[in-house]
Amino acid sequence: MNNANLQPSCVFEQFARINQIPRPSKHEEQMIAFLKAFGAERNLETIVDETGNVLIRKPATPGYENCKTIILQSHMDMVCEKLVDLDFDFHHDPIQTEVDGEWLKAKGTTLGADDGIGCAIELAILDSNDIEHGPIECVFTVDEETGLTGAEGMKPGFMTGDWLINLDSEDEGQIFVSCAGGMTTDAVFPFTKEQPAEGHFFFKISLKGLVGGHSGDDINKKRANAIKVLTRFLYKMQEQTGDLRLACFNAGKLHNAIPRDGIAIFSVPQAEKENVRAAWNIFAEQVKEEFHVTEHNMQFEMESAEAQPVMAKETSERIIRALQAADNGIFAMCQDEAIAWLVETSNNVASVTTNDDNVKIVASQRSNVMSNLENQAATIKAVFQLAGAQVKQKDPYPAWKMNPDSKLTQLVVDTYKALFNKEPRVLGIHAGLECGLFSERYPNIDMVSFGPTLRGVHSPDEKLHIPTVQMVWDHLLAILKQTPAK
Repeated sequence: MNNANLQPSCVFEQFARINQIPRPSKHEEQMIAFLKAFGAERNLETIVDETGNVLIRKPATPGYENCKTIILQSHMDMVCEKLVDLDFDFHHDPIQTEVDGEWLKAKGTTLGADDGIGCAIELAILDSNDIEHGPIECVFTVDEETGLTGAEGMKPGFMTGDWLINLDSEDEGQIFVSCAGGMTTDAVFPFTKEQPAEGHFFFKISLKGLVGGHSGDDINKKRANAIKVLTRFLYKMQEQTGDLRLACFNAGKLHNAIPRDGIAIFSVPQAEKENVRAAWNIFAEQVKEEFHVTEHNMQFEMESAEAQPVMAKETSERIIRALQAADNGIFAMCQDEAIAWLVETSNNVASVTTNDDNVKIVASQRSNVMSNLENQAATIKAVFQLAGAQVKQKDPYPAWKMNPDSKLTQLVVDTYKALFNKEPRVLGIHAGLECGLFSERYPNIDMVSFGPTLRGVHSPDEKLHIPTVQMVWDHLLAILKQTPAK
């Protein structure tokens, strides 16, 4: 569609351009080239660091030369999720968008508004010639979605501004001033496949149509996790039949997305065949009822499968027991009364993948309290260690602590109230923002995060609330106009 029909047109025009550019995490080369050309065409100083982060500087407009330098920051990569039956290549195909009432959506894929809309806002400001502002540094980081490695690789001195506005939040009217830290746990179960046991019958079970979502921001919304649901049935049948052999188990894709679908192929003794079929039908109805508020499109399927090599009984048991035991969801809520509604610590069992000689499980831990992040990560690690897996933990990133004396936060709140005649909410978020890493390397930079309203992020249901883009745009221009002198 022509995003120029949407308002503010300058932002949606840039967003339309961005969505023509493939930019999966760790494959942002085309986006980097686009940004370099964008800066060069406008004679703006453009720098690319060793990690691939891009910084474009725009001088102040006349009369604003002595203002504090504002850093506008967003990440250029996007989560690449699509409907199971959609033929789409994120490395080559442009995102196709459509308007649904007040929402902008993609056709069967993630929209890329996380955080393409933040990039678009920055580009619209860089491209403008009628906005009043002090010196600006627009920063575009790589690989935020799979480990914050762009922010991790940024060296001190790359940014030189005084205040930083991160444009990677998802609820208009909410101003974020702290975020969770996190890390990822990989557990690998090696195996040697063997021929199926004599007299065994093979089943393929699948689950799809779950809502999924962001493993931090949506972890408290009582949505089903496809891995945990399928594991519940496998564990139950393992106990009931006494001899279940896994052939494969594949579910989930990304460490920061709640798994939406999955399949498992397994065998049981022929005598148990009808009992398993009956149990599946009962189980499906029970789970649908259990999640009837949050999951309206759960699809359970069972069919017979061809005989094929399987994992040893003991290996199957260890994998299924570990997945059954692994904590998933909320581990602890915040203890401070003022933010008791905020998730403090959580875990997302994110993916399980069967390879030729191993099964790999990925889980993602988050916490606003670093000591409890360590505790949760140790809990998950211990479960998989007890089951005999080879466990590695990686990609740790720090929490971002609130600055109670933030002058930037005060300006952001005051300009919001003046524009919209209502109070914004000043909050922390149970998700990883690059501000946590920036706060380590740039301890003197004052920071906030806000953005337009998004829903269904990290899933094909991702959508952008169009009217809130105009609100964020107006708010940001007011902040730039009222930025004080150094």
